[in-house]
Amino acid sequence: MLGGLLREREELLATLDRVAALNGTARLIRESIGTHSGFVAELTGPEQAVIRWMSGTRTDALQDLAVPIGQGIGGRVLALGRPVRVNDYVSSPSITHQFDAQVRGEGLAAMIAVPIVSGTETVAIAYAAMRERRDFGDDAVQSLEDIATEAGRALKLASVAESDRETALSAERLRMQSALHDSVGALLFSIGVQVRNLHEDISDNPALESRLRRLEGDVSAASRALRESLLALSESSPERALPVELAEHCRSFQTRCGVPARFVQLAPVPRLDAERTGLLVAAVREGLLNVEKHADALSVVVSLLPSEDGVQVAVADDGTGHRTEDAEEPEPGTGMGLRALAERAARLGGRVSLVRDEEDGCTLRAWVPEPCRRR
Repeated sequence: MLGGLLREREELLATLDRVAALNGTARLIRESIGTHSGFVAELTGPEQAVIRWMSGTRTDALQDLAVPIGQGIGGRVLALGRPVRVNDYVSSPSITHQFDAQVRGEGLAAMIAVPIVSGTETVAIAYAAMRERRDFGDDAVQSLEDIATEAGRALKLASVAESDRETALSAERLRMQSALHDSVGALLFSIGVQVRNLHEDISDNPALESRLRRLEGDVSAASRALRESLLALSESSPERALPVELAEHCRSFQTRCGVPARFVQLAPVPRLDAERTGLLVAAVREGLLNVEKHADALSVVVSLLPSEDGVQVAVADDGTGHRTEDAEEPEPGTGMGLRALAERAARLGGRVSLVRDEEDGCTLRAWVPEPCRRR
C-alpha cells in the first residue's frame, strides 16, 4: 500500500498538467490520509478560492463553491496562511458558517484545510474531511501538508511546462508570419504590379479592362486578408515575446556559425517594460556576437530566469578564446558594445558582467530589476 502511494506521489510530481495535478491531489488526499473525501479549491484572485476538484463526495453540493477570504475553513486558511482544523464543521466556534448548508448537504463533519503554495504564493487550498466528528491529530495535518507541498511542486512544474508550450507556439507563429510575408506577400505584390502594368498596355478593350479591375480588387482583398493574418500571428504578450525573441537569436546564431546554441527558460519571468526587455535582448545579441568573434566555442547556452526581484539573462559558452573578465574593461572589438550595455543597465538599476568560468568558457550576464523595484 505504501509503495503504491509513493508511486502516486511521484506521478503527481511528474505531472505537467495543472488540472491533472489538482485532480490527482484530491484523490491522493482521500487515499493516503484515509478520510472520506478530499477536495481542492483553486484561487481565482488574491481573496477568493473556488472548490473545483473533489474525490469521495456523494453530491455536487460543494462543486464550484466560491470561498472568500475569512469565510469557512478554507477562507480562514487564506486569511491566516496556515492549516486550520475542526472536529465538527457546523458547530465549530472558530470559523464562520456561511457554508453550513453545503457541508450538511454533503454530510461532512470533521475537516482539515491547508494552503497549497507554488513558489512563494498560495495558489490553492487542500481539504480532507470525514463524515463524523473526529479530532484530527498533528500527524494527519502533517500528512496533508506534505501532499500540499508535493502539489505545489507539481503546479510549479506545470506552470513552467505551460510557459514552454506557449513559447514554442509563439515561436512557430513568428516563423509562420515570416514565411507568409516572404512568400505569399511577395507573390501578391508581384501579381498586383503585373495587373497594373496590363492596365497601361490595354486601352481599347473595355471587357478585358473590367476583368482586370475585378482581378485587381481580388488581389487587394487578398493582401488585406494576409495583413490581418500576419497581425494576428504577431500578437504576443510581453512576457511571451521576450523568450521567443531570445530563442530566435539562438537559432539565427546556430544557423550562421554552425555552433549549437540552446535557449532555456528556467522559470516564468515577471512582465517587463519595453526598455528593460530591449536591454536583455541586446545583451544576448552582444553575448552571441562576442562568442562568434572571440570564443572558439563548441556550444552556447542562453538562459532566462527570475532573479533578485528582477530578470536575468546569461550567455554561457565553452570556448577557449581570450576575453576580459570584466565588462568594465572589455578588450577591443567587443568593448564598446559591453560598455554601452553596462551603462544602459546602470541607468535602469541593473548590471552587466562578463566573467571567465572556472573551466574553459565565459558567461555574460545581464540583470534588470522589475520596473516597480528599481534599486
